[in-house]
Amino acid sequence: MQKRALVVDDEAAACQLIRDGLLSSGIDAVIVMNGREATELLRKEKFLVVLLDFRMPSPDGTEIAREMRSGGFNQMTPIIMLSEDQELRAVSQGFQAGANFFLYKPIDKSRLLKVIRAAQGAIEHETRRFRRVPFRSRVDVRSGEIEASGETINVSMDGMLLHANRLIPRGAAVHVSLHLATGMRPVVGMGSVMRTVGENEMAIRLNRLSIAENCRLQEFLLPMILQERPEMSPPAA
Repeated sequence: MQKRALVVDDEAAACQLIRDGLLSSGIDAVIVMNGREATELLRKEKFLVVLLDFRMPSPDGTEIAREMRSGGFNQMTPIIMLSEDQELRAVSQGFQAGANFFLYKPIDKSRLLKVIRAAQGAIEHETRRFRRVPFRSRVDVRSGEIEASGETINVSMDGMLLHANRLIPRGAAVHVSLHLATGMRPVVGMGSVMRTVGENEMAIRLNRLSIAENCRLQEFLLPMILQERPEMSPPAA
């Protein structure tokens, strides 16, 4: 069966650039320039990946994403949100609506290809918005006067599971410093404790990362996501 992506954007130039990038990855692009036509297609046809413009006449990208996640053929289809708005509010709205990745305009073709390849394997379970990568790294967590440190078990774009020297209560807001690599400054942001397991495991959701920190984490995780899914690696030159 032919691999197809749905691209929903009201800018012709952006659509053409995305179409070229998808074709170079062996994916055909169905271009739609208004949200109403897109919602009709999504109810009738299955797509490999869907790229949605965050801001366009209603229904916009977040509205379409919410409808996709509510059910139908494309409930589990990876969503890449396209956005000129780099404010934290926009990122939060996109993720809450069901987006898996953000791609900021003006679109860079090389980053587009990396995100597309990762997005094809991004969802492995309906309760996970992002593919969890087994990865061990130091992490420091603070909530008020409580400080904990430990090592991650797995990491995704929206959170992590970690072994910690002490537990922070479920529901608590936390400041997180994730040390991804030696010599690299940690990714920092705010999150919340989603659950605790046993005496030393915590699951933390990252729900307040700046644009810069979000991009740094995404760029770091993409190669590991692709390594776990070698069939999605780019063809040799």
